[in-house]
Amino acid sequence: MTLLLGAVAYDPKVVTIWEGFCAFFAKHGLKADYVLYSNYERQVEALVAGQVHVAWNSPLAHLQTQRLAARRGWSTTAFCMRDTDQDLTSLVLVRRDDPARHLADLKGKVVAVGAPDSPQATLIPLSALAQAGLTPGEDVTVQVHDVLRGKHGDHVGGERDAVRALVRGDADAACVIDGNHLLFTREGALPAGAVRVLYQTPPYDHCVFSALSVGPAEQIHRLKELLLGMSYDDPEVRPLLDLEGLKRWREGRVSGLAQLDEAIERFGTIDGWLAEAGSRL
Repeated sequence: MTLLLGAVAYDPKVVTIWEGFCAFFAKHGLKADYVLYSNYERQVEALVAGQVHVAWNSPLAHLQTQRLAARRGWSTTAFCMRDTDQDLTSLVLVRRDDPARHLADLKGKVVAVGAPDSPQATLIPLSALAQAGLTPGEDVTVQVHDVLRGKHGDHVGGERDAVRALVRGDADAACVIDGNHLLFTREGALPAGAVRVLYQTPPYDHCVFSALSVGPAEQIHRLKELLLGMSYDDPEVRPLLDLEGLKRWREGRVSGLAQLDEAIERFGTIDGWLAEAGSRL
């Protein structure tokens, strides 16, 4: 059989990545093909419906998969992830001269975030604000920068717009993932010395490969073996790993999704979608 992999087309490079990976898999005895989706919600439904066997998921999409699959009595595994998806943090930035010293000092202020479904630039940092006693939408005004909803923040445009709003003075704080803080500084969206970190979240994890307990176990195990066996020193796969933003694949884990899990429970983020998707399947 052909193992079908799902991925979200958040950027044109996704085609190059998966064409290359599938050629690598075939060379090592695993017949695989990929299906691209315009958003994670459609991909999650396709996985649970059996239209694909595994999915390269955002952390939010993995939690959506868990909940939707559980309605059918199935379990979900996160069997592989990138080295660059482990131990990340989100930052709440303020302008350098802002008097705020703690999250609680943002009461009554405007907080710029990324897309509504971005784990790193919206859900996790807003949950941190809530834990500090600030209810988003009540104690703070949430300024959403909705770029490519359905991509779960994979497109960094929302975060870039959020920091630009902070620098312009249209917002009092901005939420970004730590890596994008460095990126925006290098590219000039954040002028040197213009902002400082008010708060940094505890570490969390990001994207994972998701599979269901009813999936083709032998092929999924072989896929995992091939991913974990990829070497950055291999000239065949190194360009693909660079495009996908990693140096090595690691064993998947879900312990690093706890903050996001708490956030979506706190805000009821996927409740409406879960009810609708459950009725369609």
